[in-house]
Amino acid sequence: MNKSININGKNFELDVPDDMPLLWYLRDKLELTGTKFGCGMGLCGACTVHLDGQAIRACVMPVAAVAGKSITTIEGLSENGSHPLQKAWIKHKVPQCGYCQAGQIMNAASFLAATPRPSSADIDNAMQGNICRCGTYQRIKLAVADAADELAKEV
Repeated sequence: MNKSININGKNFELDVPDDMPLLWYLRDKLELTGTKFGCGMGLCGACTVHLDGQAIRACVMPVAAVAGKSITTIEGLSENGSHPLQKAWIKHKVPQCGYCQAGQIMNAASFLAATPRPSSADIDNAMQGNICRCGTYQRIKLAVADAADELAKEV
């Protein structure tokens, strides 16, 4: 079995138990703390990262299941916060407490990669699995729509 993993473009040897959740590998071993612990059951979305481009919940994903694959965390989305979603989050003043925002952004990035010109209903459907305790859903929706427009200009 492959015992390495690519995270944000860098290869790491997996020297932890196979059943360790990816979230704890990222946070405790690599000190990539942008990915947050929320519910621990894959329900809230605070721990969302990309596995080969697809949004997954890191709190319920064992490292053995991602060995040999590519993971992107919020730290790897862009080096300097220049991703259109990150810019839109600032423009629309999305965060209040900010705890869920990395997961929200990572879910939105995966969604927009697959659906570059989403409708309002598409955004609602795609983002419904990420919980925001502060209730900034309208700002999140505006930011996702704005980012989609910016990403469309880049194509």
